[in-house]
Amino acid sequence: MKFELPQQKKLVYEMVIPIRWADMDAMNHLNNGTYFRYLEICRIEWMRSIGFLPDPSGDGMVIVNAFCNFYQQLEYPGNVLTKMYVSDPGRATFETWGTMERAEQPGVIHAAGGATIMWVDFPKQKSKTLPDWLRQIVS
Repeated sequence: MKFELPQQKKLVYEMVIPIRWADMDAMNHLNNGTYFRYLEICRIEWMRSIGFLPDPSGDGMVIVNAFCNFYQQLEYPGNVLTKMYVSDPGRATFETWGTMERAEQPGVIHAAGGATIMWVDFPKQKSKTLPDWLRQIVS
C-alpha cells in the first residue's frame, strides 16, 4: 500500500534533525522506525510552536493512522530537513503530511509520510469538534 501526498497542502513547520549514529540499523541506513520518530519530532515541535502542549486531563490531538513511503535511504552522517504540512480539516480531524530530505540536497525527497490527527477529550476518550483556533491554522 502506498499513500501519496496531496497537491493541495499547507506548509506549517520545518526543522532540521541531525542523523545520529544510533539511528542506523544493521544495513547501515536509517532504521525504518526512525523515519516515524522524525515525523513525530516535527509534529510535536509544530505543536509547541503554535503554543499547544498535550494535557492528559483536557483536550488534545491523537494519531488515528500513520504511514511512511521510503524513496531513498538516509545514512549517517547528515541532517534531515523535515517539513510538515496540513490539509483537509473535518469535524474532528485533519491530515498531516511530512517530507524528509537531506539538508545538503534540498528538494530531493528521501521519504514522505503522514498521519490523520483527531481532536479528543482525553478523560472521556471521545472525539470533539476541532477548536476554532486550530481550524484556522490547519485550513
